[in-house]
Amino acid sequence: MRIRATVAAVSGALALSALAVPAAQADGRGDADLNKPSAAERFGVSSAKSAFSTAAAAEELPVVSKVTVNSGKAVVVGTTNAKTFTVSVTASHPAGIADAYVDLWHGTDLTEEGLDGVLFPNEEVATCTASSATTSTCKLTITAYPGLDLYKNALAGTWKVTAGVLAGDGESIYWNDYQATHKVQRYSKLTVNASPEPVRKGKTITVTGKLSRANWETGVYAGYTGQSVKLQFRKKDSSTYTTLKTIKTNSTGNLSTTVTASTDGYFRYYFEGTSTTPAVKAAGDFVDVQ
Repeated sequence: MRIRATVAAVSGALALSALAVPAAQADGRGDADLNKPSAAERFGVSSAKSAFSTAAAAEELPVVSKVTVNSGKAVVVGTTNAKTFTVSVTASHPAGIADAYVDLWHGTDLTEEGLDGVLFPNEEVATCTASSATTSTCKLTITAYPGLDLYKNALAGTWKVTAGVLAGDGESIYWNDYQATHKVQRYSKLTVNASPEPVRKGKTITVTGKLSRANWETGVYAGYTGQSVKLQFRKKDSSTYTTLKTIKTNSTGNLSTTVTASTDGYFRYYFEGTSTTPAVKAAGDFVDVQ
């Protein structure tokens, strides 16, 4: 069976040093492992009935009813910390379910030229919990390492999900490299500062901030340019923010605008997110209006 080569290859201090090296220093695809297993390799079956076998009747194959990645939430990865998340497959077969497999992959197709990213499960065998004699939910974990698995910023966005299931008869296999899609995103940060404070009523308040996101190639956070961000305000005795205006980040990700002081309250910036970058809200900055 196949196990995640990138995890097995580095450990302890070596793992830390490997993650500290910017991917830009690596050749081509860096140290990313792109060797996706076949159904037979994953389940250790040399001769099996599968979705690709003309000899297998549809009713003999496992039936997948649900595949879940990271509880349905996008996988968001920063610059230094690896992100471990759970994936699961719910499937049924008359002989029960013995094992399952899930990976996430990125690219135009599964050819050597088309495939440019893979996130493999950490375990060789899934943990399967039966809900009946025929149906089980099988869980695995996947760890995404910035600068290693995620070695270039172009990997942010939509990934495809592979799902595989081995029935309890040890022969019947379900395998679909296009089972679903899932978002893998670059972690985002947003700051805000409203000044002066305190300020007299009717005077001008300048609200600055910065929107940045993880750069997997350099290992630092860089400004996210040309993005629409909402300036919001809530009164001191309120729990609800109201949008005052929408402005765009400049060429370095910075934000700056002005408003007129009217009452005590909190200012914040709110970014709604994109396909590659998650939504983020700055913590409210209080201004005392006198």
